[in-house]
Amino acid sequence: MKDKITLHAKWLIKAPQAEVFNIMTDFEKWPEYFPKVAESIRVIRHGDNNLEIIATVKSFGQKFPVKMKTQILPGKGYISDNESPKFGTSGHEDFLLSESPDGTLIDYTYQVAIHKRWIRIVAQPLIGWFSMKYWQKAVIDELRKRLEK
Repeated sequence: MKDKITLHAKWLIKAPQAEVFNIMTDFEKWPEYFPKVAESIRVIRHGDNNLEIIATVKSFGQKFPVKMKTQILPGKGYISDNESPKFGTSGHEDFLLSESPDGTLIDYTYQVAIHKRWIRIVAQPLIGWFSMKYWQKAVIDELRKRLEK
């Protein structure tokens, strides 16, 4: 059985790339910016553009801890390897920004490995569809409210 899912979406934010970058890489403020997905985030190690982060995130009506090893790509976004043993997943996340005539294009990819069999059974329809719709509502729409004028 396939144990990985690739989630992918693109969104346009009508705001300068630098403003989108500044908010999206200010991880410790995510609970303030995006309270529907982040309960707490703490950077426990910071070296150059490499961060180690401990977070409590919200998804599927539950809260669970996540460890993140994140590399900030100056001005362009971030990539992150994330692990959530309690939820039974690990993954690689690419949050990439590029300029567009109308603002900033976000190109988001999350490759999720599902380690718990019971989650794999419902993974594609539930995680594949629901999580991207939820992320758009909880993060992208909030980002739009904050930046688009």
